[in-house]
Amino acid sequence: MSRFHACATCIHYGIRKSDQGLYTYCQRLGYETKPYYQFRCWTPKPHVQALMEKEQQRKENQNE
Repeated sequence: MSRFHACATCIHYGIRKSDQGLYTYCQRLGYETKPYYQFRCWTPKPHVQALMEKEQQRKENQNE
């Protein structure tokens, strides 16, 4: 798994404010979650995907 892989970086991660505080959940699955949880259905947000690609390119350039 990528070091970026966490619910908070997924396109399905949602946050709602309530009287009790913040409620974080997966919009796709409907479950409550925490920002640091990891699931196999993870789909990175576009800016996270760009960071992952940039990091991969750096690694490839160092190996040359």
